[in-house]
Amino acid sequence: MNGYFCWDNPNRSVISDTYLTVAAPSQGLYKDKGSRFLAFAYPIFSETEVKPIVDALKAEYYDARHHCYAWRLGIDASEGGVRFRANDDGEPAGSAGRPILGQLLSRELTNLLVVVVRYFGGIKLGVPGLIAAYKEATADALAGAEIVERTENRAITVEFPYLAMNEVMRAVKEMAPEVLGQEFDLACRLRLSVRLRDAESLVRRMEGIEGVNVSLSS
Repeated sequence: MNGYFCWDNPNRSVISDTYLTVAAPSQGLYKDKGSRFLAFAYPIFSETEVKPIVDALKAEYYDARHHCYAWRLGIDASEGGVRFRANDDGEPAGSAGRPILGQLLSRELTNLLVVVVRYFGGIKLGVPGLIAAYKEATADALAGAEIVERTENRAITVEFPYLAMNEVMRAVKEMAPEVLGQEFDLACRLRLSVRLRDAESLVRRMEGIEGVNVSLSS
């Protein structure tokens, strides 16, 4: 096993494994002195999703001056903790990505990407004006989104001999993880997804069965 859990600490507290994010993509709009700021919010689960989304928006809105964004992933209890990034895409430093990220932080949202596409209206807004514009565009996209509470989960692979099938499946039935995949042969394998707060208990339960090998997988 690895160090995701503090197995032998009798004073460990209950893990907080819930977070807030958007249920589905949403859009927002802000206008100021001829400039238009189109905001797009997307639920994401990994950093690898960011570039394809940003690239697609750049291709669709190819004639826009800037495509600024910010993303935030994970919670304190996540492997690697909370990660985030803000990108100004040519706007003055701190005038675009940071106010976008600030809206995610102020609403305590994560697993979320917001991209704001700017069409320049011919009149410069100045740094304070840009900060306000990117903030308000993001706020408008989030105001129109459905905010949902989700759980941080762990993927667990359980390998076991066929003779241990009944005990393993009894544990699955009682602890009710989501079954992501299964192979039943002379050597059997289950791939399960379980809430972070329940992962330690499930691993302990499985490791208590003779012949079972448990690993945390990505």
